[in-house]
Amino acid sequence: MIVKHALTDALLRAALVSAGLVLAGCASAPAPKGRTPVVYSALTPTQAQDIAIHALGLVGTPYRYGGNTIDGGFDCSGLINYVYRSSAGVAPPRTVAQLADFGQPVGASDLQTGDLVLFGGGRPTHAGIYVGNGQFVHAPSSGGDVRLDRLNGPYWSRQALAVRRP
Repeated sequence: MIVKHALTDALLRAALVSAGLVLAGCASAPAPKGRTPVVYSALTPTQAQDIAIHALGLVGTPYRYGGNTIDGGFDCSGLINYVYRSSAGVAPPRTVAQLADFGQPVGASDLQTGDLVLFGGGRPTHAGIYVGNGQFVHAPSSGGDVRLDRLNGPYWSRQALAVRRP
């Protein structure tokens, strides 16, 4: 009986060591050169669509610096925070600077509905929600309203663009 337990323990330990080596090998394997890692969104396609529809429904809401409600108005990050919380239960950071590290970076050629678009380069100064067909919803500036604009429009096409996928 003692020999049987010792043999079982030895086999179990050997199996665990082998499994550990296999897993360690997988974890340390480098990604193939020349390949971009696939970025998966935490949002479902339905959530991303809901975000876009909700953002479009807020077009015309007044701009207000620091605003984050329909009644009080929105600034750009307040709009994003409100839409993501209401539509998907996701709480993005409250400032544009913090949004620059939110989610995963995505190439501009891989834009999807619900992605965040950030303008201004390494230190973004403005952000919006991509709603498809080259368009995004944002709260542009003091005295304005939430609006729908095109990324390839005369102003926005000249701005440095970063894309984040929550």
